[in-house]
Amino acid sequence: MQYRHLGRTGLLVSPLALGTMNFGDRTDESTAHAILSAAADAGINLVDTADVYGTPQTPDIKQGSGRSEEIIGSWLKSTGRRDEIVLATKLYQPMGPGPNDRRLSARHIRAACEASLRRLGTDRIDLYQMHHMDRFTPVDEILEAMGRLVADGKVLYFGSSNFAGWYIAAMQSEALSRHMLGLVSEQSIYSLVDRAVELEVIPACRHFGIGLLAWSPLGRGLLAGVLHAHDCGRRTLPALRARVERHRAQLEQWEALCAELGLPPSEVALAWLLGRPGLTAAVTGPRTMAHLEGSLRALDLELPPEVIARIEAIWPGPGGEAPEAYAW
Repeated sequence: MQYRHLGRTGLLVSPLALGTMNFGDRTDESTAHAILSAAADAGINLVDTADVYGTPQTPDIKQGSGRSEEIIGSWLKSTGRRDEIVLATKLYQPMGPGPNDRRLSARHIRAACEASLRRLGTDRIDLYQMHHMDRFTPVDEILEAMGRLVADGKVLYFGSSNFAGWYIAAMQSEALSRHMLGLVSEQSIYSLVDRAVELEVIPACRHFGIGLLAWSPLGRGLLAGVLHAHDCGRRTLPALRARVERHRAQLEQWEALCAELGLPPSEVALAWLLGRPGLTAAVTGPRTMAHLEGSLRALDLELPPEVIARIEAIWPGPGGEAPEAYAW
């Protein structure tokens, strides 16, 4: 495993992160424990979860369960492997019925951290990520609350997820003015299908020395051989079926190219992403051991430039970075 620095920090993490959104929802505890152990045995040291995981992740989610964190906590307790793991979790989404059981107020940041620590059965969170921008809470309130958690030793580093480029710049500029380390990572949706972050998020991360973690590296299932899949999983969901029809012409070209290469589409998609400049890690979310094994194989897959060119002809990005992508 070739480890990478998380942004400008001294912390080393694996280029594959184990995403655990499925744990407790689509993956039962015993299977989740087996996946965690196999990932750690293979050298994956970054384990990514969120307080809201373990509950079906739908747009109308009302309240998270914390079940994914509990499963990770029981694995840590039973195996004693806490010090091998860079443990990352998130807060923002609703974890209770009250108006203050969500978002990024100082009150909720403190309460959410304590609750995650209890569920995980640990004394610290290595990377505490804000799951979304909070347009209603001042940046200075958020930074002060995060800084107190760091000062108390309950959080070692904090990062963001789903932040816009301008908000990364605003928060990090305020952090630097306070002589804080500030954000060390941003976790964004990024795949061949979803390349909008190349416009402004990735340049902002590069400027401030912030590591980039990519969630949904398989385009929410679209890049995993969806036209010829035997394991349906989420592929039967109406939203994904609609995306398949919208991208059918590209998908036919994509799967034909992967067939020509003799490689599973999921592994080719991951290999492309792992080679992108500025990427720290791709967050994969295996439901089964077979999914994990496929992700691990992608680490050893090097795509020649001519193949990359053909891939990007099928899945063109936004045209580079802003403003040159749309102006001059």
